[in-house]
Amino acid sequence: MSDYPKIIVRPPGPNARKLVKKDETLISPSYGRFYPLVIESGKGCILKDVDGNEYIDFNSGLVCLNVGHNHTKVTNAIKKQCDRFLHYSNTDFFYKEVVNLAEKLSEITPGQFEKKVYFGNSGTEAVEAAIKLSKWHTRKHRFLAFIGAFHGRTLGALSFTASKPVQRRNFFPLLPGVTHIPYPYCYRCPFKLSYPNCNYWCVDFIDEYVLQKYVPPEEVAAIIFEPIQGEGGYVTPPPEYFQRLKKIADKYDFIMIDDEVQAGIGRTGRWFAIEHWKIKPDVICSAKALASGLPLGATVARAQFMDWEAGSHASTFGGNPLACVASLAVIDVIKEEKLLENATKQGNYIMKRLNDLKEECDIVGDIRGKGLMIGAEIVEDKKTKKPAGDKTKEIMMRCWKRGIAMITCGASTIRIAPPLIITRELVDAGMEIIEDVTKEVEKE
Repeated sequence: MSDYPKIIVRPPGPNARKLVKKDETLISPSYGRFYPLVIESGKGCILKDVDGNEYIDFNSGLVCLNVGHNHTKVTNAIKKQCDRFLHYSNTDFFYKEVVNLAEKLSEITPGQFEKKVYFGNSGTEAVEAAIKLSKWHTRKHRFLAFIGAFHGRTLGALSFTASKPVQRRNFFPLLPGVTHIPYPYCYRCPFKLSYPNCNYWCVDFIDEYVLQKYVPPEEVAAIIFEPIQGEGGYVTPPPEYFQRLKKIADKYDFIMIDDEVQAGIGRTGRWFAIEHWKIKPDVICSAKALASGLPLGATVARAQFMDWEAGSHASTFGGNPLACVASLAVIDVIKEEKLLENATKQGNYIMKRLNDLKEECDIVGDIRGKGLMIGAEIVEDKKTKKPAGDKTKEIMMRCWKRGIAMITCGASTIRIAPPLIITRELVDAGMEIIEDVTKEVEKE
């Protein structure tokens, strides 16, 4: 039996409430906090709050901590680099850390072709770089993106984001030329069809009703996608989807931009989630877990596509040496500790338990995901499939109060994304609470 979680003061405790109150007077209200969890420290898969409560982290710091909190190899690499130098702008000068990381990323990203890497500070910046690179290389200015997508909140990336109205409200006009198309959300098919009898109409629709009707394909620079939609609800496409999408991209010579900011760096049991669909994108965007929570984004592209001239795009802090050595350590840890295998093993086990829960509970509508990127969609009942947002939030809140740090996505989906180092013992402890809470909420 696990020693965790440990709740000694009903959260939020007095220290947490005090800090949250101060936060409200000083910090931008645009941040959307899930609940008043105030972190004091973290180690491995365990979080401690300022009142001494210890939680099992089923969120990985918004999936930034794939190797867990404060992994010794990562922190040692950062400390060692601190003694050498903290910054000297990769935009204008040279240092080995950024070259070493670019070499590693070229090795682990799909495709044996030559690649080049642009470094920024976040996932949004990785997407911005991919957008600008596509414009530069193709001299075209239209794009295809997906309904339900999340690619960031800066104005360029926001033009591609389409997961919640609040993210776009009052920010018009955005980047022109972006056309959104339905994502393959089989549980809630936008075309009211059923897989596999649909014969992938969602792909044919792109060609027959978008490109042949109102978006001139010769003007399209790229199509950007998440292999598994994150904020949109951990929506996972069917087996042949991306292979069929690639045929359209090849037919019209579109660049394929794969946004792996949330799904990459081992989260799904592969280095990059798109590997499950056996295609090789032209551009891959990475961030979040790339540097174990330090600010780092990377845009990895076919070398021949990175033909933009000096000064056309840059970032003062992109490729910061501290973040680069942290990232190199993350990649080593995932290899040495066989964390891709563990993500697959523990993920399969969690999926089985959730599917068993689905059989027992009428409010559990759909279970989906790969590796340790798992979504459980909560509904009012299985027949109507009506999203149960209030019940989803209640499950999340009760799990937090009992010691599981877990959040939601989409209209009514619980997301389960613990660090890749998670043990079966901690998985069992966490799943028991999730199962108990879900049954409690259903009965009310």
